[in-house]
Amino acid sequence: IVALVVFMIFIGVARPRFLNPLNLLTLLGHTTFLGMLAVGMVFLLAIREIDLSVGWMFNLSAVVTALLMVAGVNPWLAAFIGILFGALLGLFNGALAVILRLPAIIVTLGTYSMFQGLSLVVDNSRAVVPQDQTSSFFTFASAKIGKIMPVTGAVFLVLAIAMHYVLHRTRFGYRVQAVGSNPEAAALAGISNATVRLQTLVLMGAICGLSGALYVGFRGAIDPNEGSDFVLAVVAAVIIGGTPLSGGSGTVIGAVIGMLIIQVISSGLIFFGIDATWST
Repeated sequence: IVALVVFMIFIGVARPRFLNPLNLLTLLGHTTFLGMLAVGMVFLLAIREIDLSVGWMFNLSAVVTALLMVAGVNPWLAAFIGILFGALLGLFNGALAVILRLPAIIVTLGTYSMFQGLSLVVDNSRAVVPQDQTSSFFTFASAKIGKIMPVTGAVFLVLAIAMHYVLHRTRFGYRVQAVGSNPEAAALAGISNATVRLQTLVLMGAICGLSGALYVGFRGAIDPNEGSDFVLAVVAAVIIGGTPLSGGSGTVIGAVIGMLIIQVISSGLIFFGIDATWST
């Protein structure tokens, strides 16, 4: 929190327009889609796992959602199917990890390319743009609360609060932290490590599907390369936020703050007029 505030003050002093409430809320809106993925990644790091395929699960879920809309499916139903499809991709990752007894990072190193290839085949390497965007789904996803706060940003915050509760106040969250802390002790206590791993990877996939579906409603299209570079920012945000790679604990609120720090730095580079060549 201190780091986030220091960055904001530093940029705000040099470029006062940065601290404009409208700009800060816009910044929150830009944090939404990556931030959702970071929330899911907290659970994976808490069980000592990393999913490298999150960017392409996001992309493929969004592509499926958009293609269903193009085919005439009700956008709300298409978005729901997109979320389920993301969960299915997560189930595929989880089943491979459990059946082959491999770490998720190894499995998803392969499915990263698989999901990328499937996405490029399905969308013909072109952006998918639903033609009819008069549905209430698009109105909802692109709306602003009080003409300032993006609805997608509000959904992100609600998801973060809900997942914080799940991690620290539910049996599933307790089991996630127990497995990450000491898998052998968790197994002796009657907790199935395989089941928890599978459930966590399915949760990650469903969150990717939710983020992808909302992205289609917010942007009105999905680019074939969107999501390709998500994984590094997502993992970085979770670690910056305080979730250890050693597992056993996690902080969803910390991941949100970590993602905000990354977005504030990115936005600050723009406000300082840093050339795109150097900003990366």
